[in-house]
Amino acid sequence: MKFSMLPQVFTQMFKKPFTNKFPAKYIPSSTTKFLENVGSGKVEIIPPIETPDGFRGKIVYDKDKCIGCKLCIKVCPSDAIEFKPEEKKVKFYLARCVFCAQCNDICPVKCLSMSNEFLLADTDKYSKDLIVE
Repeated sequence: MKFSMLPQVFTQMFKKPFTNKFPAKYIPSSTTKFLENVGSGKVEIIPPIETPDGFRGKIVYDKDKCIGCKLCIKVCPSDAIEFKPEEKKVKFYLARCVFCAQCNDICPVKCLSMSNEFLLADTDKYSKDLIVE
């Protein structure tokens, strides 16, 4: 009885996987072209359901309203916000962000908000799509 699962394990070790690998560079070329069209704005992906009220998606940052108080940096639990002293503005790394919205709540001038954008997957955590300045 100890090794009753052993045949099952060996069978699964040599079977071909049923799913495609992620990230997108492994998907078929027809799908890649579709994703390129989505990225360029030619095609729009319609979400399967409406995002609910209060959904915490990608951060929207109004740079002109920001006063550089650094309160958002102090409350960020994931250290996803960096201060740029030469501009007295902040930079958000969405790959680190946990979308808790504490930075939005504490901002005295309300220059931060959460959008409904949720398709943020990328292979490079420092890509321009995952950095908000």
